[in-house]
Amino acid sequence: MIVLPESPAAFADATWSDILPYYEALAQVPLSTPPESVQIEAWLSSWSQLDMLIGEAGTLAMIAYTGNTADEAAERAYLRFSMEIFPLLEAQQVRLARKLVALGWSRPDLETTIRRFRSDIEIFREANVARFAKLEEYSAAYQKRTGGLSVDWDGEAKTIPQLQPYLKSNDRAMRERAFRSGAQAYLEHRTELGSLFDRMLELRRDVAREAGFSDFQRYAFAAKHRFDYTPEDCAGFHKAVEAAVVPAVARLYANRRERLHVESLRPWDLAVDVDATTPLTPFRTVEEFVGGARRIFSRVDGELGEQFDIMAAEQLLDLESRPGKAPGGYCTDLAFRGRPFIFMNAVGVPDDVQTLVHEAGHCFHDFATHELPYAWQRRTGHEAAELASMSMELLAMPYLVQPDGYYTPEEARIAWLEHFEDVLCSLTHIASVDAFQAWIYTHAEGADAAARDAAWLSIRARFEPEVDWSELDDERVSRWYRQLHIFELPFYYIEYGLAQLGAVQVFRNAVRHGPEAVQAYKRFLALGGTRPLPALYAEAGVKLVFDTETMRELVAFIEERIVELREGSVSPFGAALTVA
Repeated sequence: MIVLPESPAAFADATWSDILPYYEALAQVPLSTPPESVQIEAWLSSWSQLDMLIGEAGTLAMIAYTGNTADEAAERAYLRFSMEIFPLLEAQQVRLARKLVALGWSRPDLETTIRRFRSDIEIFREANVARFAKLEEYSAAYQKRTGGLSVDWDGEAKTIPQLQPYLKSNDRAMRERAFRSGAQAYLEHRTELGSLFDRMLELRRDVAREAGFSDFQRYAFAAKHRFDYTPEDCAGFHKAVEAAVVPAVARLYANRRERLHVESLRPWDLAVDVDATTPLTPFRTVEEFVGGARRIFSRVDGELGEQFDIMAAEQLLDLESRPGKAPGGYCTDLAFRGRPFIFMNAVGVPDDVQTLVHEAGHCFHDFATHELPYAWQRRTGHEAAELASMSMELLAMPYLVQPDGYYTPEEARIAWLEHFEDVLCSLTHIASVDAFQAWIYTHAEGADAAARDAAWLSIRARFEPEVDWSELDDERVSRWYRQLHIFELPFYYIEYGLAQLGAVQVFRNAVRHGPEAVQAYKRFLALGGTRPLPALYAEAGVKLVFDTETMRELVAFIEERIVELREGSVSPFGAALTVA
């Protein structure tokens, strides 16, 4: 069809003028009418291969930059892809999609892909290409600013993630100091970050208007291919969380307040382990961290364990926190070679274990979908991607105990308790972030920095019971400034809530039916993006949840596990899942 380079390295230093001829050649390939499947499939294969080559080259540039945001050469390479190449690439994708859609050709495993292509064609506007390039520039600026944040801690510079162990200290004064230090680091740049967000918001509103949408939320739903639920469904999700989850979280926090023997629960009291005399330290070195993960995944499923072994052997893990490293964590796909990559900021706390297990779920998704013939079939919406990762968090839980995992039986009980409580608390956080983004993009006042901060305080109060934030409005506001999704990935957050509720169902199936739940999970992984979202969830044995009644059932299931653990159970997983 066309001659392509043999590896992504050929595009590592490429400019758009080096790349465009390949897409021009694809656009000029004659496709017969009526279409012939063999001819079209060969053309699709060349297009898919080209996308993977360029995509992997860009991904490698991103990995290098997020690994060291102070590296100017890495920054230039990353910005060349994110600001120059990828925005222009979208126009070529739409151009080739039009060529395919015009033929009226399809096949069952490509119906979802072609539906996405049609949506992309409908919303694409040439004038928005430059706007998206500018948004990528601003996203990189956010990463650079937040990646460089540090605080002075007894004469030593600490990154914000490196404060986490102090938030778990049994010394309340130390917890408060760590909390205030982390918040202050963001508050010192509040005006700068607010101004950056102003510019991003204006561009996004321009994008929506250009594409004919009343607001950016509606545009985002189309761009994210959300064919199976609406903004109204999300508003219903927020209300269901208020009705079904917020009371459960209030019970958790009331118990926490009593266990800590404090008059009121302050925000620096939320991370400390109330059952531990000393904070849990699951590992002390990256080698210990990786070794435990290898054993845990092998216990969940032998094939998944082998896949994680590959990642460790091929150095596809960047786990430790260090100065200059971008905050947060992610799994990304090196599409051409068929390998995932994990990035995170580990500092030796239980949250690190959950982060690694979460990102590994994405990795297993990538391994499973690499067998599909075309790049687009391997891509799922975030709702399915996060189901893969959040389900793995829960499926791995029984195996966190030694000798395979990181904890003694008593430590595991404490870690399990923390995680089950976090399942409920995370739903309230997710609802508040999604409601906040909906408010910003559907209200004119979203363009005013002070109004945004006030809206965050109001919305947060709906979902955060039993916590005393008196005289801490600024610190409470700082939380949204550190939520990178709000800056870089607008409306990417409700997916976590839908996936969390799906993951609870996967785990409930595992408790009741054991290995069959893991096999259903793996069948779901292998489908990639070849079916509509409800069908993907059904393959995993679960359903999408927006309603209060179902949410209450799942909350009750989690609360039962919490009660069992508080009563001293060493395995709240039932007969189907046992810890040897």
